[in-house]
Amino acid sequence: MVVNIAGVHKHFKGSNKSHVKALNGLDLTLEQGEILGLFGHNGAGKTTTIKLILGLYHPTQGQVQVLGKNPVTHPSIKQNIGFLPENVQFYEPLTGREALHYFARLKGVSIQQANQLLKKFDLDFAADRSIKGYSKGMRQRLGLAQAMLGEPKLLLLDEPTVGLDPVATKQFYEHVAMLQSHGCTLIICSHVLPGIESYIDKALIMQKGHCVAQGSVAELNAQAQLPVEIDVMGEHEPVVMPEEVKRITTQQGWRLWVPAEQHVQVLKSLSEQSDVQGGMRGLFSKAPSLEDLYHHFMSKPAQ
Repeated sequence: MVVNIAGVHKHFKGSNKSHVKALNGLDLTLEQGEILGLFGHNGAGKTTTIKLILGLYHPTQGQVQVLGKNPVTHPSIKQNIGFLPENVQFYEPLTGREALHYFARLKGVSIQQANQLLKKFDLDFAADRSIKGYSKGMRQRLGLAQAMLGEPKLLLLDEPTVGLDPVATKQFYEHVAMLQSHGCTLIICSHVLPGIESYIDKALIMQKGHCVAQGSVAELNAQAQLPVEIDVMGEHEPVVMPEEVKRITTQQGWRLWVPAEQHVQVLKSLSEQSDVQGGMRGLFSKAPSLEDLYHHFMSKPAQ
């Protein structure tokens, strides 16, 4: 097991001697090669969770184990952890190459690997230019290269695609898939949900220090029981449907919202109707997305 968080609470002293409860009874396990999407509004407890895994905080209550050890009392495990903070900062007078070589030496990684990462993240053309002249996207790519030094067993990425254009974002997720294939475990903390769904094995949705949902996208779908959206393109109005099915007219035909458990039967009825009446030009079914699930669980009050 790469990460094991059991019953963890983390409280901070507030300005008026009260306690700020940043985490309340969090449980999380991650196996080798798994990718977790960590989601929640600002103040949900995501950064606190990351800092506990990095060994920067002691839990108020509960246990945190990373790579089988307590990250606070065994700081040597950080050699096997890569981290990209949300706001990437470098000493600007350095060149990109000098900065990455510096981090490589700190981590005991070869200079050759640092140069290879500069090339992988399309920074070799600017490697010998001052970071002061780098764009936000270039700084973000340099931060990703820094995080991947040493082929870490655990990689923590806080808003990794901020500042990346669509091509660079696609390349980033290709690197993620490559790292996973080599057994790396990843935690990706992001506010950008579209696009991430197909790359994560499980999601953890947090609100005010509580876990409001956890599991694979399929498991979250089963918990939420959100309706399936069906677009019917055609001239004839759909046949009589169960009363739970909601519908509106569109320019192309109709849009239906069907309870998940009735989805297959409704599709069958619509197909049979098309065979009898004709005139149906298209039938499109759309399951709830990760973004839909996120909004659903976030609408529920934290326990």
